[in-house]
Amino acid sequence: MNFGAVLPASVIVYDPRFVDHVPSPFHVERPDRLRAIVGRLQKEGLFDDVVRPTPASIADLERVHRPSYVDMFRQLTEGFLDPETAVHPETFEIALLSAGAVLQATRTATREGRPTIALVRPPGHHAGPDYGGGFCYLNNVAVAAADLVEEGHRVAILDFDAHHGNGTRDIFAERADVLYLSTHEYGIYPGTGPAEDVGEGEGRGFTVNIPFGAGCGDASYAAAFDSIVGPIVEAFRPDAIVMSLGVDAHYRDPLTSLTLSSPAYVDLVGRSADLAKAHCGNRFAVALEGGYHLEALSEVVAGSVGRIRDRRVDLLLTEVLDTTVRGRDPIERAKRAQRDFWNLR
Repeated sequence: MNFGAVLPASVIVYDPRFVDHVPSPFHVERPDRLRAIVGRLQKEGLFDDVVRPTPASIADLERVHRPSYVDMFRQLTEGFLDPETAVHPETFEIALLSAGAVLQATRTATREGRPTIALVRPPGHHAGPDYGGGFCYLNNVAVAAADLVEEGHRVAILDFDAHHGNGTRDIFAERADVLYLSTHEYGIYPGTGPAEDVGEGEGRGFTVNIPFGAGCGDASYAAAFDSIVGPIVEAFRPDAIVMSLGVDAHYRDPLTSLTLSSPAYVDLVGRSADLAKAHCGNRFAVALEGGYHLEALSEVVAGSVGRIRDRRVDLLLTEVLDTTVRGRDPIERAKRAQRDFWNLR
C-alpha cells in the first residue's frame, strides 16, 4: 500500500458519553461499535491527540434543521422518529454532543490544517431539514459544513457510507457552495440517490450520486474515484473536505451487499486526504457514520488513522471480490448525468 507523503499529526474528537446511546436492546447501531474502534486504536498506539467535544448549539442546528423539527426532537423524551430510530430522555443531549464533535473536528481541520477524525454516535447523514430516521437524529456533517459556509468557505462532502445520505442531500440540494458526492448501494434504505439526481435550482451539478449495485467493491470504487470523485473535487476547488465515513460497504458488513476490502477503504480515506492536502490546505475532517461488523469497522478506522499519520496498520480483511469494475455501468450513468456541469472523460 502506498502511504504517500507524511501529513501533520491528526486529531481525534471523542467523548465516552457516545457509548451511552442505546436506541434499543440488540440494535445493530450499538455502543460496541465505538468500544471496538477505541480498543483497536489503543492496541495500535493511535489513540492519542484525543480531544473531548462541546455540544452543538441550537443555533448551529437551525442552520440545517427547521426549528419545528429541533423543538419536536428536544421535547420528545420517549418515542420514535422511525421504527429503527428510538428517542429516550438522554438522546437529544448525546445527539447534540455528536453534532458538536463533528463541528469541532471541521473547525480544527480548517483553522489548523490538521486532519481530524470525529468518532461519534449517533450517526447523522439520514437526518434532513425536518426529519430523522435510519439511526440518525441530527445531521452532524451538515451542521459542520453549514458552519464552514457561514465563514465563507466552499465545502466538499464525500459520503462513502453504503447508504445514500438522503438527509445531507436534501439539506444542500439547492446550494452551489456545498458539493455533496455519494457512493452507495442503490435500492436499499433509504431508496434515494439515482445518478440522475444532480441537485435543484442553483445547486444543479453540486449533487453527485454514484449508485452502485450489489457486488461492487475495490475495482469499482477505485474507478469511480479516478474518473468522478477526484476530477470533480479538483474542479470544485473546495476550501475544506468533510467525509461521511460509513464502513458498511465492507464485504463483511451484515446490512449491505457491497464488497470493499479493508485496504480499499483505507485507500479511499487516504486519497481523499491527499486531495485535501493538494487542493485545500490539508483541511480534511472525517465523521463516523455506519458500519456494523465490529472487526471490519475497527480495522478500517484504525487503518485510516494510521494512513493519515503515516503509520502502518496491519489489515487482515483483504479479500478482493471485485476485480473487474462491476460498477462500470453506474459509473458511466453518473458521468453522463454530470457532463453538463463537469468536464469528465
